[in-house]
Amino acid sequence: MDFNFTEEQDMVRDGLSRMVREQYDWETRRKAIESEAGWSPEIWSQLAELGILGMPFSEDVGGFGGGAMDAMVVMEEFGKGLVIEPFVPTVVCAGGFLKHGGSDAQKQEHISAIIGGERVFAFAYAEPKGRYNYADLQTTAKKDGGGYTLNGHKAVVIGAPWASHLIVTARTSGERRDQDGVSVFIVEKATDGVVTRDYETVDGRRASEVYFENVSIPSDALIGEEGAALPLIEQVADEAIAAQCAEACGAMKVAHSMTVEYSRQRKQFGVPIGSFQVLQHRMVDMYTAYETSLSLTYLATLKLDAPERERKRHVSAAKVGVGQAARLIGQEAVQIHGGNGVTDEYAIGHYFKRLTIFESEFGNVDHHMKRHISLA
Repeated sequence: MDFNFTEEQDMVRDGLSRMVREQYDWETRRKAIESEAGWSPEIWSQLAELGILGMPFSEDVGGFGGGAMDAMVVMEEFGKGLVIEPFVPTVVCAGGFLKHGGSDAQKQEHISAIIGGERVFAFAYAEPKGRYNYADLQTTAKKDGGGYTLNGHKAVVIGAPWASHLIVTARTSGERRDQDGVSVFIVEKATDGVVTRDYETVDGRRASEVYFENVSIPSDALIGEEGAALPLIEQVADEAIAAQCAEACGAMKVAHSMTVEYSRQRKQFGVPIGSFQVLQHRMVDMYTAYETSLSLTYLATLKLDAPERERKRHVSAAKVGVGQAARLIGQEAVQIHGGNGVTDEYAIGHYFKRLTIFESEFGNVDHHMKRHISLA
């Protein structure tokens, strides 16, 4: 199997790496997080100008003809800089729903606006009692004349404070956990009845609790076939998991490099702590975990177009392996840094936070271990 990247992908990686290094340095990121907005719209506009937001879309909708591997390259570089801008919710998730299930009118209206950086999406799927089951929905969308009336509560909607639109999963028929009866809608956040409670997450991003109170949405807000959206949701979620695995790999690489460098500078008993064999072994374990995670991520990304069962199995394997590695590398990095590792001023603690939160998004290690076993 050829694991070499194309010339275009290498150019994108080099350019994005340089941008993150020069324009998304640690102090710039801190200022963006601490600002009222909580992110940098200027960086988002620049990503649009560079074509990054259009990379995974086909040329016939105004994109650059890339795919999941291109998104992986982008997310790995974002992970290295702990970039908080909502690439996954907007480009991977919303873009995925539109590519795989959207009508021609929906694609024409939304994809060009995503590529141009004019429209930001958030994926509102999780519910307080859902426990990683995309079909466990108490949010409902009931037929009402020529449209639907939406009611419910979505929890921890990443990027919702910045979003102009939401992708919302809701039950249109059946009982709470039925596999059938699940639908997906595009909802403008400014619609009457949409109420949000915004907050900062542990890893520096922004999220919202989103409440829908008799929200009227038109029939053309429905993506795909009514009541048959669960396979589409699972496909898009798997694509998001693969992208976040790449992000975690980028963060793990930097966390390991920072730890090695710190061990060369920090001295105890008159010698660098990196000279202690026990710490050398721990840092080798960190590097091995990172390399394994990278291979699992490559394979999962390459399998996103495989038949459903094969795709799910490889994505769950990646989530398990990368999740375990993220915990190992994050914890070891903080421990080797000592007290400095848990201070807000040192970057390593923020890498630890991002790697810790990654493990629980779109299903934790235990959830995906069970899914992988069920598909074996």
